[in-house]
Amino acid sequence: MIQNDKHIDFYLIGISNHPTPKLNEDVLELIKKSVAFSGGKRHYELVKSFLPKIHTWIEISGKMDVLIKKYSGFNSSIVIFTSGDPFFYGFGNTLQRLLPNAKLKAFPYFNSIQLLCHKIQTNYNNLKSISIHGRDWSALDEALINRNELIGLLTDNKKTPAVIAKRMLQYGFDNYSITIGEALDGNEEHIEQLDLSACTTKTHNALNCVLLKETTAKDKPFGIPDAAFIPLENRANMITKMPIRLSTISALALQNKNVFWDIGACTGSVAIEAKQQFPHLKIVAFEKRGACTTIIQQNAERFSTPGIEIIIDDFFNLNLNDFPMPDVVFIGGHGGRLKELIETVYQLNPLVRFVTNAVRETSSSVFIETLTDLNYAISTNSIQLNDHNKISIHTAEKQ
Repeated sequence: MIQNDKHIDFYLIGISNHPTPKLNEDVLELIKKSVAFSGGKRHYELVKSFLPKIHTWIEISGKMDVLIKKYSGFNSSIVIFTSGDPFFYGFGNTLQRLLPNAKLKAFPYFNSIQLLCHKIQTNYNNLKSISIHGRDWSALDEALINRNELIGLLTDNKKTPAVIAKRMLQYGFDNYSITIGEALDGNEEHIEQLDLSACTTKTHNALNCVLLKETTAKDKPFGIPDAAFIPLENRANMITKMPIRLSTISALALQNKNVFWDIGACTGSVAIEAKQQFPHLKIVAFEKRGACTTIIQQNAERFSTPGIEIIIDDFFNLNLNDFPMPDVVFIGGHGGRLKELIETVYQLNPLVRFVTNAVRETSSSVFIETLTDLNYAISTNSIQLNDHNKISIHTAEKQ
């Protein structure tokens, strides 16, 4: 493409869903002078009456590398039509990622969440905007655990308002109303506010966005009482006690980490407490007891903690490359194979931070010796609760 100081490679025109989009004079003049245009199939139907008789339309669909190759065949600027704001989870961001040196100029419209807020006259100063369109639940999970008071969601045909409502109720977030804006600015525009239970049974126009508004405050615990967890049957004491749990999470230093593995998760208490305090984390809880599948899931729901991946299997039987590489690992159980476990994880990430809670002296010795040999610095804090055995919290950090 031509590159000079004044040349623009791509003009990004944000349009509404009006049957006849409202375009300003600058945009109309730009369209008149251009020959290459791009956008989705729906955008073409909306704007084709504005385009010059002789023009080329490049449809945005399918693989992005194929699309970019088509774009590279033009020496003239390309006018791209997008929905709303091109830089709000939009095609402008895609272009910047795939063509970082391209020169862009945008003419934005309201994004759909802004538009919905305007139409229902909602103050959105504190709005947390999220896209779950073609994405996982992690951003919504984080916003809910953080107790954001107003959450805007871009949905898709799988994560519909009904599915969103069911998931929120599953994890105890019944303290939100849900407002659905369908086909905003279009002939079929429809806006309704529902409680989550009512929303679970409804079907909505595929072109929709959602506002979740907190109706009552929901407590967020710091230190969940041990008795509140569903325990292993006849093994009520087999849980990392709350003071130990909070000290362990402090030792894990999860603030700036991305992926945390809880190996030997048992009831899920450490994983749940960690997710509550650091909801940005991707957490994988490994446990080999089959009964713990239900226990961890029920505890996660009981304490409104979505987003923990539960893996029930012998850790040593797994292909660990199937999971996101950990920054931090807590070893809650090892089946007598602590040295092997440490070395297995170390091979995945030689910078990973290790933490374990040891009761037996042999476990402490194996942990310290194995990681010292791998050039880790070891620190230890010991805690004794009431008449329980003393617990040594060992932390290993790469030197």
